[in-house]
Amino acid sequence: MFTPTGHPPASPPPAVPGKISAQQSRTLVNQLRRSQMFRDYEQAFRETTGFPITLRPVEAFDLPHHGDPNEAPFCSLMARSNHSCAACLQLQRRVEEEARLEPRTLKCFAGMCDSAVPVRVGDNLVAFLQTGQIMLHAPRQSEFTRATRELLKFGAEIDLKQAQEAYFQTRVVTKKHYESILRLLAIFAQHLSAVSNQLMVQGAAAEPPAIAKARVLIAERHADEISLSEVAQAVNMSAFYFCKSFKKATGMTFTDYLARVRVEKVKNLLLNPHKRVSEAAYEAGFQSLSQFNRVFRRVAGESPSVYRERLHGAAAR
Repeated sequence: MFTPTGHPPASPPPAVPGKISAQQSRTLVNQLRRSQMFRDYEQAFRETTGFPITLRPVEAFDLPHHGDPNEAPFCSLMARSNHSCAACLQLQRRVEEEARLEPRTLKCFAGMCDSAVPVRVGDNLVAFLQTGQIMLHAPRQSEFTRATRELLKFGAEIDLKQAQEAYFQTRVVTKKHYESILRLLAIFAQHLSAVSNQLMVQGAAAEPPAIAKARVLIAERHADEISLSEVAQAVNMSAFYFCKSFKKATGMTFTDYLARVRVEKVKNLLLNPHKRVSEAAYEAGFQSLSQFNRVFRRVAGESPSVYRERLHGAAAR
């Protein structure tokens, strides 16, 4: 593990106070991704370095570089297996936990490096810039053998000849070269911080205080039996007017917004391989499994059991 050195520009002034929720982070990241500045940098970074790059929100425990034009062949192959995919997702969780204040680089079970650079606005962590899927030395047969042993422990079913060929195609750079690339990401993260600050201030000015208060209330009480009328009363609005105002501000109905908050909570709970789907559903605030299964499939695009299997494999069910 190492931290890139260098002195990026000073941080922008803090934006609106308070912790940024996962939903707010996703909204902000979507805005940043659509910006011409980010698209230009993304293209230049890929073309200049040959590395993958992604900007991802907090608590988005997925495979950040899957489908990237510069995705490493071995990682692309591993993404097809539920078991090895689960190992990569666990690495992403560790990366996020350790890169909240400063850039961090971790190695996966196969010896490949993945790095995350935090995008912060004042005390708020709003996103991560990530790159990696590289090695700091030439791949060795002994390392590949060790990696295949781990894959067999995971229960992964892969073509070892194909995996070996992909493994030895992994991009190799020196530590000094890689640290320079991470410094570039750290500088770009500062620019994204400044833009994020502007977007957050604009969003705070545009969103009625009652809606902001409602979001906080939902985040705090999503595990309870909370209704639209209760939230409306808490923010001193009629249920009818609150319903219209909330939809206008968030783009979602109160019911859909609450469902998404609960589904994201379930996803985070299921990162624990010992947590049962039913336990996670009830902890997140769902009142019945039939309702939970229906909502989860609508929001996540797959059933809870498929999602959990993709995280931990059938053996962990």
